Amino acid sequence: MVPLVGHLYRDRNVEISIFGRLIVKRSVIDILKAHRYVRQVEGEELSVIDTFPVLEAVNDLDVHNAHIDIGKLAVSFRKETGGRSLQDFVEEELADAVGPADDRQPTDVVLYGFGRIGRLLTRLLIDRAGVGHTMRLRAVVVRKGKADNDLEKRASLLRRDSVHGSFKGTIQVDEVNQAIVANGVMIKVIFADSPEEIDYTEYGINDALIIDNTGMWRDHDGLSRHLKCKGASRALLTAPGKGMKNIVMGVNHTDITDEDRVLSAASCTTNAIVPVLKAVNDRYGVVNGHVETVHSYTNDQNLIDNYHKGSRRGRAAALNMVITETGAAKAVSKALPELEGKLTGNAIRVPTPNVSMAILNLNLESVVEKEELNNYLREIALYSDLQKQVDFSNSPEAVSSDFVGSRAAGVVDALATIAEDKRCVLYVWYDNEFGYSCQVVRMAQHMSNCTLRAFPKKH
Repeated sequence: MVPLVGHLYRDRNVEISIFGRLIVKRSVIDILKAHRYVRQVEGEELSVIDTFPVLEAVNDLDVHNAHIDIGKLAVSFRKETGGRSLQDFVEEELADAVGPADDRQPTDVVLYGFGRIGRLLTRLLIDRAGVGHTMRLRAVVVRKGKADNDLEKRASLLRRDSVHGSFKGTIQVDEVNQAIVANGVMIKVIFADSPEEIDYTEYGINDALIIDNTGMWRDHDGLSRHLKCKGASRALLTAPGKGMKNIVMGVNHTDITDEDRVLSAASCTTNAIVPVLKAVNDRYGVVNGHVETVHSYTNDQNLIDNYHKGSRRGRAAALNMVITETGAAKAVSKALPELEGKLTGNAIRVPTPNVSMAILNLNLESVVEKEELNNYLREIALYSDLQKQVDFSNSPEAVSSDFVGSRAAGVVDALATIAEDKRCVLYVWYDNEFGYSCQVVRMAQHMSNCTLRAFPKKH
């Protein structure tokens, strides 16, 4: 399977997954674990004996520029009642993916900032390097540090991560060209104190998408400073924004137009809760509710007790649970206007470095029952337009660290669901670093017109 998956990815821009678990550039163990996950959500085993013939059938077709879930195809074929052969079944399911590749050019991407989100975005973009019709990371912009070995220090932070593990590949420093070379991709490091200082065309960068992950400018005018640079055409903010569209992929991404030059990807918490809220509101109707976020500490807090302009955030992050405010509940209405004024919210920062939880306490228009609600959310996670945003877990042993590296915006913990009469409480895990970064990449792909179509299509 490994060489076939690699061939489809490199030569045809086709991503292969097993029930949403990407198996491109994955180890044998990762592929086997993706198969084992199917037992959780489908109640039946799925093995490579089932999926390998499907993968061969996909390879025999002239498919290009698609995301194909061979796990879902294999399970669907088990239930096939039309008497079709596997090849005929796969050919019919993937009919819209068959055809020659087009000649669209990749989009240049610049990361303005190289912190937690910036480095994870770098990993994600490097992981996709070399594939046609996608994005090309060209540069990162940072302020010059005081150390003489600035480049080496930044490369080291990319190479090793205490939460997400070591970079999968090789990283080298090119002092002559002032660049970091990751898996053969040269990333120019541009030192600047403000956007206006930079002329990207000097580095061969044109019509670039600037992803600002510094959080320094959060309004339209501030973020628009990036557009004054030669070679920059659009700016994307990795934080809630004022005076601009706040986009949650899977929910309101169709609001993006070609005229939009400045956009926000909202917050990690907003991305975690909005897809689930949309799903619940679509089926049951949300009268009102409260969102409580149990959030890992962030770099904004103090390591030990010290002055902080915010209430309570000055206390030692690794020693305390800290009650603080969150704008996520109010921000929901920017992506889901129908919920405006219906939600309140608060947050508790806790002594863990990553993975958070949102607790949605909702009053509904319709009567709801736990098993019915969980089955509905399972279907949403597997077969709906929100399948990349919503994931589903029913493991009785799952804890926060098990969701490090989750690509979903949020993961519904089915065993914790409470539902009675017209009220429900949902527990949603989310990797507030990596899962959010995946949402940002999905948004950047949409803005660059290089999102892969998903197959099989939901029935």
